[in-house]
Amino acid sequence: MIDLKQVSFGYRKTKEIFREMDLTLKPGSIYGLLGRNGAGKTSLLKMVNGLIFPQKGEVRVSGDDPAKRLPWNLADIYFVQEEPMIPSTTVLTYLYTYAPFYPNFDYDRFMRLLTSFGLEGSLRMDKMSHGQKKKVVLCFAVATNCKVLILDEPTNGLDIPAKSEFRRLVTEALTEERLIIISTHQVRDMNLLIDPILIVENGRVIFHYSIEQIGRALHFAQHFSMQVPQDVIYAERIAGGYLTISENTQGQDSDVDIEILFNAVQAHRERIVSLIEKYNSNSK
Repeated sequence: MIDLKQVSFGYRKTKEIFREMDLTLKPGSIYGLLGRNGAGKTSLLKMVNGLIFPQKGEVRVSGDDPAKRLPWNLADIYFVQEEPMIPSTTVLTYLYTYAPFYPNFDYDRFMRLLTSFGLEGSLRMDKMSHGQKKKVVLCFAVATNCKVLILDEPTNGLDIPAKSEFRRLVTEALTEERLIIISTHQVRDMNLLIDPILIVENGRVIFHYSIEQIGRALHFAQHFSMQVPQDVIYAERIAGGYLTISENTQGQDSDVDIEILFNAVQAHRERIVSLIEKYNSNSK
C-alpha cells in the first residue's frame, strides 16, 4: 500500500536525510516508526502524505503519487501531526466542517469515541488543554475510516487512562484493509500495540521486523542482581537489577521490550539483525 523506491531527500543547507531508501508497508499492521531525534521520521511521514517531495526516487500510496494531491488519494489518508492545528470552534463545528472530505466517515463512531474520552461536542477546541485537543483529533482520525492512518507522537499530552483508551481504539481500528503508522519516542506506551518495528537511522531503515520474528531470535529478561549478567547481548541498568537481551537458544517465549530493543539495536545492530535473520531463515 505504501512503497518508496530509491528515495533521496534533504533540506536546503542541511545534510541529506534519506539516501536511496526502499520501503514497503502493507495493510493489516500497526507499524511502529522509531528513531533518534533528527533521524527523519517526521520527514518520512510528510513525504508519504505529499507535504514534502523526494528529490530522487518515487513514493506511492495505494498506487498514486501523494505529491499530486489527488482528491481520492487525500480522502483515504489521514495524518495526525504531533502538534495539530486546532481552529477556534466547537468540536461539533469541527466535525461537520471536515468530516465531509472523507466519504467513509462514521459520525456515530466519532461521538462514541469522544464520549469514551469524557468529552462533549459543545466544547470549544481552542479552550481545551493540549491533551483534550489530541483526544478530539485522534477520535476524528479513527472515524474517517481512511485506509492509511498516520500518527506522529499520538500519546504526547495524554494522561494514563487516556493512553489506555488510545491503545484500545487503535487496536479496534485496525482491519485487514487498513495500514496504521505510529511514530513515537514514547515506546513504553506502545508495547503490545505496534508490530512490526521500523527503526530509521542515517537516512535508511536499519531495522524492519515483526514482534514474532524478534521474539523467535531474542530473549528479554529482568535480572534482580547488582552484577552485570553474563552471556547477554545487551544489558541496561534499572532499579534493583538489569534488563537484558540474549540469544533465544532455548526457544523461550518472552515479552519484547521495545525500548530496550531500540537501545540494543543502536549498540549492536549487526549482531541483532544477524540473529533475527538466522532464526527466521526457515520461516520465510
